[in-house]
Amino acid sequence: MFTGIIQSIGNITALESQSADARVHIAAGKLDFTYAHVGDSIAVNGVCLTATSFADDGFWVDVSGETLARTTFGEIAVGRKVNLEQSLTPTTRLGGHLVSGHVDGIGTVVSCWDQGRSLRFVIQAPPTLAKYIAEKGSICVDGVSLTVNKVNGAYFDLNIVPHTLQETTLGTWVAGSRVNLEVDILARYLERLLLGERAAHGCSSAALGRTLEAAAAQPATPLQGAGITQGFLVEHGFIKI
Repeated sequence: MFTGIIQSIGNITALESQSADARVHIAAGKLDFTYAHVGDSIAVNGVCLTATSFADDGFWVDVSGETLARTTFGEIAVGRKVNLEQSLTPTTRLGGHLVSGHVDGIGTVVSCWDQGRSLRFVIQAPPTLAKYIAEKGSICVDGVSLTVNKVNGAYFDLNIVPHTLQETTLGTWVAGSRVNLEVDILARYLERLLLGERAAHGCSSAALGRTLEAAAAQPATPLQGAGITQGFLVEHGFIKI
């Protein structure tokens, strides 16, 4: 687990392509390896990776084919700057929010403009992630814990203050930049929980959404609130009586 508070800007210094994955060396900058060990987790641009060795003021990681396909590591190149954070400990200050380092999808920077001393960005998320992104909620972008300022469909706004611009790679973003997105972990688990017992039978989140929409269209009763009856919840496994 991580907090989304970046500890150092690193640099990709070596990239070895394997048959279906890759081995990468990352110069760690000011990252403190005093208590680091082989096997430790390090978030690199928001991707949780395992340090396989420490050498040349940096560390090596193996990047699986799944990670290459699901994150911006599939586009990584030598010389690329990356955000680094070591995994949290029981005594770590939780200055951001709980971040797993498991990227949900790739977003695209749509626009950027100055707003006072800050930069304002608009990012387009994949349509499948839009439902997890809430105004004033938390989101992790390239490993950085950020607050969502505004949401419009699959687009959301971020305000990046000068300190964050200095201590992360966010100041290098331009329109068209592709970034790793991790939604709030609570939203992902809440959706799964709402499936109830149907989760064991392969019910997709899309099917859940259609079911809830259909329930909301039913005539309301005092027990419903948003249009969901107690009988509906019992029938579909959300509650037992």
